Amino acid sequence: MALRLSVIDQTPVHGDRPRLAAPQASVELAVACEAFGYHRYWLAEHHDSIQFAGPAPEILLARIASATERMRIGSGGVMLPHYSPFKVAETFALLGSLFPGRIDLGIGRAPGGSQLSSMALAAPGLLDQHDHYPRQASELCGFLRGDLPASHPFAHLHCAVDDSTRPELWMLGSSGGSAGFAGQLGMGLALARFIDPQGCDPAIFHNHAQQFEAAGHGSRPPRLLALAVICAASDEQARDIAGSAALRKVLSGQRPQLPLLSPGEVAERYRGMSAAQREAFDSTLGNMVVGSPATCRQQIIDLAERFGCEEIGIVTVTHGLAERLESYRLLARALL
Repeated sequence: MALRLSVIDQTPVHGDRPRLAAPQASVELAVACEAFGYHRYWLAEHHDSIQFAGPAPEILLARIASATERMRIGSGGVMLPHYSPFKVAETFALLGSLFPGRIDLGIGRAPGGSQLSSMALAAPGLLDQHDHYPRQASELCGFLRGDLPASHPFAHLHCAVDDSTRPELWMLGSSGGSAGFAGQLGMGLALARFIDPQGCDPAIFHNHAQQFEAAGHGSRPPRLLALAVICAASDEQARDIAGSAALRKVLSGQRPQLPLLSPGEVAERYRGMSAAQREAFDSTLGNMVVGSPATCRQQIIDLAERFGCEEIGIVTVTHGLAERLESYRLLARALL
């Protein structure tokens, strides 16, 4: 199976660099990954985090699109419940006009942060407890495609897009709740196995494809499987490096958050863990793709075949930027 590799960049705050340098590290990584042969580069959205420094993917992707020439650049994703669909549509229509044929708009329904940050994003209004995401996603597609029903109150609004500048539309999910809806809207589906490895099942893609075809959008819907991957020269070295990401996920609900710890700091904490804590850590590490280039290659190919997916999104979080760059380089050499 011929695979495409893409990058899902959460803009982690590397422990060997100042926090304010994290966005520039994303630019450096994107330039390198284009040279390595990666197909897409998506920026995530997180708020109120000391671990991730990407609250505005639409801004960072504009900088990265300017620094690259070939890769598709996009959001992975804009957390739509925080925003006006019309504003998001206009923003990405503008990006599409600046970088024709290269912009992707991926959306998600998660908050990307704490409840307090969601309240602040909603201010001066109150945080709405109703789920408006289906309506928002439908309106967003309608604005960008120019096909809102004539009866819609916003039907006379338009975005300056055409077939060459319209962003490619994707919906992000981790457990299948949005798959059928994404198919009905004719959006690609990016399935985040790195978030919920137990809830991810090939049936999710099947459901998406059924709805996509039934709605008349064609028979080959775009799909991407996003995996947490750490690749290094040896399996042992990769496991050491991956401990930073594994511990971060195990402690993800903790307030206040911890910064990304070094492999040495993670090993020290592991020695002091209870049996239950070690089990959670080991399980998290086991659900990632971790190892040498040969090990990672085989695991990724196996997952791609299992999910019937020809494009893999790689999420790599490490304490140091050099280890992250090397992981993407080794993966590209092994698979591209």
